Amino acid sequence: MKTMVPTVEVSALKDTTMLNMGIFALFVLVTMVIVFRASRNNKTAADYYAAGRSFTGSQNGTAIAGDYLSAASFLGITGAIAVNGYDGFLYSIGFLVAWLVALLLVAELLRNTGKFTMADVLSFRLRQRPVRIAAALSTLAVCFFYLLAQMAGAGSLISLLLGISDWGGQALVIVVVGALMIMYVLIGGMKGTTWVQIIKAVLLICGAAVMTLWVLSIYGFNLSNLLGSAADAAKNPNVLNPGLQYGKTGTSKLDFLSLGLALVLGTAALPHVLMRFYTVPTAKEARKSVVWSIWLIGLFYLFTLVLGYGAAALVGADTIKSAPGGVNSAAPLLAFHLGGPLLLGFISAVAFATILAVVAGLTITAAASFAHDIYANVISKGKADPASEVKVARRTVVVIGILAILGGIFANGQNVAFLVALAFAVAASANLPTIIYSLFWKKFTTQGAVWSMYGGLAAAIVLIALSPVVSGAKTSMIPGANFAVFPLSNPGIVSIPLAFLLGWLGTVLDKRREDAAKQAEMEVRSLTGIGAEKAVNH
Repeated sequence: MKTMVPTVEVSALKDTTMLNMGIFALFVLVTMVIVFRASRNNKTAADYYAAGRSFTGSQNGTAIAGDYLSAASFLGITGAIAVNGYDGFLYSIGFLVAWLVALLLVAELLRNTGKFTMADVLSFRLRQRPVRIAAALSTLAVCFFYLLAQMAGAGSLISLLLGISDWGGQALVIVVVGALMIMYVLIGGMKGTTWVQIIKAVLLICGAAVMTLWVLSIYGFNLSNLLGSAADAAKNPNVLNPGLQYGKTGTSKLDFLSLGLALVLGTAALPHVLMRFYTVPTAKEARKSVVWSIWLIGLFYLFTLVLGYGAAALVGADTIKSAPGGVNSAAPLLAFHLGGPLLLGFISAVAFATILAVVAGLTITAAASFAHDIYANVISKGKADPASEVKVARRTVVVIGILAILGGIFANGQNVAFLVALAFAVAASANLPTIIYSLFWKKFTTQGAVWSMYGGLAAAIVLIALSPVVSGAKTSMIPGANFAVFPLSNPGIVSIPLAFLLGWLGTVLDKRREDAAKQAEMEVRSLTGIGAEKAVNH
C-alpha cells in the first residue's frame, strides 16, 4: 500500500517567529537565574574549573549528555536518516560506540590522575613545559574549530527557525549567542555551565521522546509500518539498506571507515568532554557519569531513528532538502507537522539551547587550558595563586568569545561540516594516542608525546585542507577551486595511525629517560585512586 506524503508549507514556519523567540527568551531567563545562584560559591580555582567537584555521577552524566548532544546530533542526524536512511543512522552508532572507549580507557584513569585539564594528566610524569604547551595548543585548536561550527550553525539555522534570512540578521544572532555564552561562563563558571547543560539535556531528550511517541502512535506503535511508509514515501526501498550514501564507490566506503574511526576515537579525547570527569568527587562517580551518559545518549539516538524515518514518511525527503537549512530542517518540519506552531516553537528553543550549552562548555574548557596550562604552569612556572589564575581564565573567556563570534560571522553560509570533522580528527589524532601512551606505556617519553601531538595536529589540518570538503567538489567550502589531492573527506584513517606511530617513534629514538618513580606513582594513582583526592583539592 502506497503512502501519500502530506505537503508541509515551509513558508508557514515564518509565522511562528515571535513564539519561537518567546520560548527561547524564557529558557535564557530561567538558566541565567540558575547561573547567578550557582556563581555564589565560585571562590577557588576548583570551584570555577571543576564546580568544586560537587556533582553526583547522575548529574554529571546528564551534563555530559547535554555537552555531547549538539545541534548536529539532533538536527543533523535526524536529517541524515530522513534523506539517506540507514547510512544516516550509522552516525548515531559511531557516536554511541565512542562512549565505550571513554568508559573503558579514559574516564576513571583521567579522574584519578589529573586536576583540571588533559595537560595535567599528560605532564604528570613527563616534562611540564613542552607537554603542557602542546596539549594546550591541541585543546585550543579542537575547541576553536568546534566553536566555529556551532556559531556558524546558529547563523545558518536562523532562516528556518526564526524566519531571518538576510546575512545581517544572522550575524546579529551569532553576536547574541556569543554574548550569552560569555555571560554564562564568566558568571557561573563550570557549575553554572553544568546546570545549563543539565537543563538543556532534559529538554532535548523529553522533546525528542514526545515527538518519537507521537510518530509511533500514528503507525500503531509498529516500527515496521513506519519503515515501510518511509520507503514508500521515498519511492526507494534502499533507504532501509546500507550503502545509499557511503556504498557507491570504494573511496566512499573508505571515507566512512575513516569518519567512523575519527568519531569513535575522537569522542574519547574531546577536551570539553574530558574536563567533565573532574567535576565529580570520586573515581566511582566518574564511572557512574559515563554509564549514565551512555544510557541517555543511547536512548536519544534511538529516538533519532524514529524521528528520521518519521520525517521521511510524513514530510518527505524532497520537502526537507528544498527547505531553508536543507537536511537540518527535518526535525523542525516534523515538529510543525505533528504539533503545529507550539511544538515547533519548543523544538526551536531546544535547538538554540543546545547551541548555547555546547559553546559554553567549549569556552570554559579553552579558557581553563590557557589559564591553567599556559599561564599558571608555563608562564608563572607553577607560582601563580588561584585567584590570579581564575582572573586570567575570565579574561580568556572574553577573548575566546569575541574570536568565536567573529569566526562564526566569517564562516556563516559556508560549509561548516569540515569544522566538525576537523575537531574530531584533531582530538583523535593529537590527543588520544598521547593519553593512551601516557596511561599505559611505561617507557613513553616527552619527545614521543610532543611528536605525537604536533604530528597528529598537523596531519589532520593539512589533510583536511587538501580534501574535497575544502575544494574540488560542489559542496566544498571553496567550490571554484580545486587543490584536493587527498581523496577522503575525513583524515582519521591516516592521521590517527600516524600519530600513534610518531608517539612510538619519538619514544624509541629518545635517549632521555623519564622519572621511573613518577611513572610508578602515576600508574598506582590512575588504577587505584590513591593520592588523587589530596591532589585535586589543592
